[in-house]
Amino acid sequence: MDPNQPSQPTPPPGGWPAPGPYTSPGMPYTPYGAPGAAPYGPPPRTTNGLAIGSLVSGIVCCLPPLGLILGLVALPQIKKRGQAGKGLAIAGIALSAASCLLLVVGLVTGGFSSAWNSFNKGMEEASRSKSPSSLRTGQCFDDEGSSKKYTTEVTVVDCARPHDGEVTGVFKMTGFEAWPGEEAADELAQKRCETINSAYAMDTWAIPKDVWIHYYLPSEDTWRLGDRSVICGFGSAKDPFSGSVRSDRSTLTADQSSFLAIVNPIETVGYREPEDDPDEDFAANKAWAGELLAAIDAARADLGKRSWPGDSAGPVAELRKDLEAASKRWRALAGAADADAYWEGYDSAWNALPEDLGAEARTALGLTDTPPAGEGTQT
Repeated sequence: MDPNQPSQPTPPPGGWPAPGPYTSPGMPYTPYGAPGAAPYGPPPRTTNGLAIGSLVSGIVCCLPPLGLILGLVALPQIKKRGQAGKGLAIAGIALSAASCLLLVVGLVTGGFSSAWNSFNKGMEEASRSKSPSSLRTGQCFDDEGSSKKYTTEVTVVDCARPHDGEVTGVFKMTGFEAWPGEEAADELAQKRCETINSAYAMDTWAIPKDVWIHYYLPSEDTWRLGDRSVICGFGSAKDPFSGSVRSDRSTLTADQSSFLAIVNPIETVGYREPEDDPDEDFAANKAWAGELLAAIDAARADLGKRSWPGDSAGPVAELRKDLEAASKRWRALAGAADADAYWEGYDSAWNALPEDLGAEARTALGLTDTPPAGEGTQT
């Protein structure tokens, strides 16, 4: 025998037994799936779901009673089932009990009601705060950035309460491939918004004093982001105003809207009088006088084309006579040969034009018959 070879065990008397079907030299073998099998180790200890729910409900301040109930139900289940989660259940019970106590104190003292009202007020104000670009026709608003070059936030409010402005319409700036510049954008907005405002507030004498055309333009930065909207409206030059200025065809009768559509152009052209005197720019003043003459003649003719109801017929006829007399004076002014002749006819032309533009007819038609603070109107 080779002394380097390991010695072999000596067979027992009778020899080695034959191996059984499910035995091994080490330990019994249990096939996967048989009763008692645990191929991945012992099953983990589960956490009671009600205990988790109790803790969550205790943390969420509006569900403290539910957390208390869940915790009390979870404790006996944990003990009976050998589950984990006792600490969670106890913590949920403690938090829920504290929250319930605070809730009761708040209800008794009124603190909860005050906090809830403050929360609701804050949420309401937040929901009303908007970018100017989100404003829509008919909305009244407060301008939070009126003292800044650009407004970034406005608050929509009830038109019955004091407010800074009212939206009359929105239009898109078109025809520009690139940012046109503030001057060009402002010129376009002034022209388009004047037309939109005139259609929105036809009863111009109902517009409060110191309330004028107002609009929001895209900035160069927002233009790059695709903003092309111009928001038109009326805004207060001084103090906030109350009530809506809306008086369009949807709120007026056919006779009211027809009368205003006929006479309002006289006011509109009147406010376009050139800033330079005839001595400085005679051509511009003469052209403006011709425009006002055309508005007077058009109003006189159109008033005669319609049958006016009831008590308004007489006052409308008187207004037509006044406009006929004014037409003669303005025709002479528009035909002035030079600045001196223009000045000679200037006062008589204005004096011939009825300042009230048919106050009696307006009264008979149910319109505002007195300009704000006894002054002219705004368009």
